[in-house]
Amino acid sequence: MAENQEERPAAPANVEPADVFYHIRFREDGQQFTASSSIAGLKRDTVVMIKTDHGLEPALIKETAPPCMCSEKPRQASFEIVKELGREELERHTHLLEQERQAFSACVSLIEKHELDMSLVRVERFFNGSKMIFFFTADNRVDFRNLVKDLVQEFRTRVEMRQVGVRHETKMLGGLGTCGRELCCSSFIKKFDSVSIKMAKEQDLPLNPSKISGLCNRLLCCLTYEYETYRRQRKGMPKPGKKIKIGDEYFLVKRQNPLQESIVVSNEKGEDALMQKAEWCVSEPSKTEKSEKAVKSEKKP
Repeated sequence: MAENQEERPAAPANVEPADVFYHIRFREDGQQFTASSSIAGLKRDTVVMIKTDHGLEPALIKETAPPCMCSEKPRQASFEIVKELGREELERHTHLLEQERQAFSACVSLIEKHELDMSLVRVERFFNGSKMIFFFTADNRVDFRNLVKDLVQEFRTRVEMRQVGVRHETKMLGGLGTCGRELCCSSFIKKFDSVSIKMAKEQDLPLNPSKISGLCNRLLCCLTYEYETYRRQRKGMPKPGKKIKIGDEYFLVKRQNPLQESIVVSNEKGEDALMQKAEWCVSEPSKTEKSEKAVKSEKKP
C-alpha cells in the first residue's frame, strides 16, 4: 500500500531515477492497471487525472506498485498520471458517476420498451462528455438502432453500443473466486488465454464442471497457470499403465505425482507403493517395452 515504505535495493548506478508507479482503477469495481507518475506519496483512493488515447480521464489510486530494478529495460507503465484533481474536477467526477448510474437505469427502461433480447452490463461516459459506451450481452445479434436514437436524444452525446461475451461481462462486474481472492480477470488479466479441459486432466483435477468453472460458467482462467509446469514434469516420468523394472522386480505404474516427482506403483503381488525419483529413475524398460522399441526401429528406413 501507499503507506508501506519498505526498504528496496538501490537501482543500478547506470540507470536514471525511474518514475513512481501506482496501481490505479478507472472505476471502483473496474480492472487494475499500472500508471507512472513524477508525483510521489499519492495516498490510496486519491483521484488523479490519467492520460488516455481519447483524452484525460479520472482514476483512483489503489496502492503503490513496486519499481523495476532491471538495468537493461526500464519498466513501462500502461498509463501516465498527469495531476491530482482540483475541487471543480472532483465535483465533475462525482457528477460523472451519477450520470452513468442514471444512464444505466434509462437504458434498461428503453430496452424493455423496445423489447430487445439483450442484457446491459455497464455504462461508461468520457470525462469530457463527448461519448457514452453501453456494454451489453446477448445470445444473438440485436437491432438496436432505435435504442441508440432514443439514447442520443436523451443524453445529447455520441452513443456506442458494444457487445461483450460472458467472460468479459464477469471481468467488468468482478467478484470473488472459489479461492477467496478477487477474480483474476477483474484484477490483472488483460487478455483471455485459451483454456481447455486437457489442462485440468494434466493437473489431475476433478472434471466436475462446478469445480473447474468460474463465475462466467467457463473453464477457470487459472488452469493455464501451472499447466506447462505439470506438462514439463510429466515428460521425464514413467507413464501410467507402463511396466518398469527395478532390480529383478517388475512394477506397474498406476499414478504420477508430478510436483513431488514420485509415482504410485503396484508390484506383481498387487501391493501398491510410493516411489520417489531416486528409486524410479534407475528403472529399466520392461521386456515388452524393449520389444516395442525394437519393432519401431526395424520399421524405420
